[in-house]
Amino acid sequence: MNPGRPSFFSGRRRTESGARKKAWTSLFLIAGPCVLEDDALNFEVADHLAELGERLDLPVTFKASFDKANRSSVSSPRGPGLEEGLAALARVRDRSGLPLLTDIHLPEQAAVAASVVDALQIPAFLCRQTDLLRAAAATGRPVCVKKGQWMAPEDVGGVIGKLREAGAREMVVTERGFAFGYGRWIVDMRSFALMRATTGCPTVFDASHAVQLPGGEGSKSGGEPEHIGRLAAAAVAAGADGLFIEVHPDPAAALSDGSNMLPLAELERVVKGAMRVREAVAV
Repeated sequence: MNPGRPSFFSGRRRTESGARKKAWTSLFLIAGPCVLEDDALNFEVADHLAELGERLDLPVTFKASFDKANRSSVSSPRGPGLEEGLAALARVRDRSGLPLLTDIHLPEQAAVAASVVDALQIPAFLCRQTDLLRAAAATGRPVCVKKGQWMAPEDVGGVIGKLREAGAREMVVTERGFAFGYGRWIVDMRSFALMRATTGCPTVFDASHAVQLPGGEGSKSGGEPEHIGRLAAAAVAAGADGLFIEVHPDPAAALSDGSNMLPLAELERVVKGAMRVREAVAV
């Protein structure tokens, strides 16, 4: 993918009939609850995202997980599972018209998930798993890779190289912060320019997980979501092409990652701020 070329995430959106249309903008959004919940919650979030995208002329992709396989505690909710989760995602697509993204953890999940969703995500902890990358690439779906917290920006070039070798043609790379060892992820704002230069792919900032406090609440992670807006603006100023933001109408009641999620009602403010920054730095 050439730098600056519209990707799946920034260049296409589903209509109610399922057809795709071009809708290029200089910023795109990936958002949704961390893990799929019941239809009422999933629909509430998706409806809000679809309306926001139409009103702001902003390409939006709905993302939620059918399984959170890397929870801090064995007792933490993991999600509905592959079969039920994909069915729930299909219902979100049919209702909202939004394209779908979900993460996979095993190679055998790739083709099954790709039969329902529009793009696949590789979790940060699994971003160097060659068999998982090859399986995702083999589906022909766009792939969103979250860079591992231990990796330098340039190191993601090897990950993208594996995907390209396996036939992937559309990819984006996501920055979620580095593990510096004092209970916070630290975002190196040089990362977006370095990853783009290394890979030629659009870059995304994961504004929700960047404010996560790993293990900050004992058996689960904590977070500082009050910093999401300012970090999102800074990342866009530094060259991020898109934002990844987990949202929930009531983060305190979320099944996963509630401590670092943005309240759904605050999403428009954060996105508008990032769009203004994007317009300013593009001049």
